Amino acid sequence: MTDDQEWNQLTTPGYSWYDNDKSSYGETYGGLYNWYAVESGKLCPEGWHVPSDAEWVILINHLGGEEVAGGKLKEGGTEHWLNPNTKGSNESGFRALPGGYHNSTGSYNLIGEVGRFWTSTNNDHQTALYWFLGNQSAAAYTAENVKSSGFSVRCVMD
Repeated sequence: MTDDQEWNQLTTPGYSWYDNDKSSYGETYGGLYNWYAVESGKLCPEGWHVPSDAEWVILINHLGGEEVAGGKLKEGGTEHWLNPNTKGSNESGFRALPGGYHNSTGSYNLIGEVGRFWTSTNNDHQTALYWFLGNQSAAAYTAENVKSSGFSVRCVMD
């Protein structure tokens, strides 16, 4: 979807490529999905699902907690993450990339700086939960955002 006004009004599944440029960003970073796409249950292949916030918490705790887990989840180096990519080691094998995000008003922001990953956890009528990783911190933390925002998605095996 490329029309910002249409994106703002969506209450049905939608996705886009960063800057609407699949050829530059699609293969490396994948799509940016609104939460309605997550809720549809159709993003992951059979036998896989978008993890809940509780499943993310288990992963984060296994990696040592919120203060250090982000570094262990992020790809190391600065090929995709902007400098300094604090503590980016990919120790977990997750290889999180900074795909930026598509905000609810339709603009694209912060590729190279942040990765925002939807969970399957609904927060309320307007918001759902996601996990945040940034280039300037080793932390990973959960937050809420409006469901019309476009974030990355990772699938886990059932």
